[in-house]
Amino acid sequence: MPSTAAEPGSRPPVFLTGPAALAADTVVLDGPEGRHAATVRRLAVGERADLTDGAGLVAECVVTAAGAGALELSVLARRSEPRPDPALVVAQALPKGDHGPLAVDLMTEGGVDVIVPWAAQRCVTRWEGTRGERALARWRATAAQAAKQSRRAWLPEVTTPVSTGELAERVAAAALAVLLDPAGPVALSEVGLPGSGSILVIVGPEGGVSPAETAQLTQAGAIAARLGELCGLRRAADLLGRPGGGRRRGEPHRPLG
Repeated sequence: MPSTAAEPGSRPPVFLTGPAALAADTVVLDGPEGRHAATVRRLAVGERADLTDGAGLVAECVVTAAGAGALELSVLARRSEPRPDPALVVAQALPKGDHGPLAVDLMTEGGVDVIVPWAAQRCVTRWEGTRGERALARWRATAAQAAKQSRRAWLPEVTTPVSTGELAERVAAAALAVLLDPAGPVALSEVGLPGSGSILVIVGPEGGVSPAETAQLTQAGAIAARLGELCGLRRAADLLGRPGGGRRRGEPHRPLG
């Protein structure tokens, strides 16, 4: 079978592994990541791949041996990416069905650092018991896969679900908190951005944020802002300086390679 590795001139694929493995000059990539690299991507000896621990450490590698479900790679160079600052946090009200993983995928591609599932009053979906555990695991797996596709050195954190009261506590602790509201008094593009800390963007459910929740979140310090003609998470990420996983604020948050 032909290799599905990157064409000449394109960037090498990214795989996840532990920080201890990245400390060695030779890395054996096995388990699910190794199977994907060796069996699905069919990387061959001499081809490039990047490894990351998802917490800023990156190893640029070349394949030195390929086996059944595993690769041996030689480390060519290492680098450590700083933790993004300011950090972009998005509280996403729980959507129905596959809309949740899709939102996580878009947020990860847009450079969001922390994703907070929010059990808003008007959410139809409820994460309870094993169903909630499965949903959270799916969001986290989606974030990891999207981070690899986006060549991010830092995986976004997907927290456990929060109530409105817990979200209000996050609002109070943030350097800037914005509640997306189509009737907001200011445009998101007009909101000044802090140079450090966390920027919290709150995305409500399909039925909108209830008046009581709006009052609670704004009293905690959130600014109600509208997106304008172009709506959606990607537009919010662009306006906050995160087009395509990049940023225009503080330390550079750049994709690998």
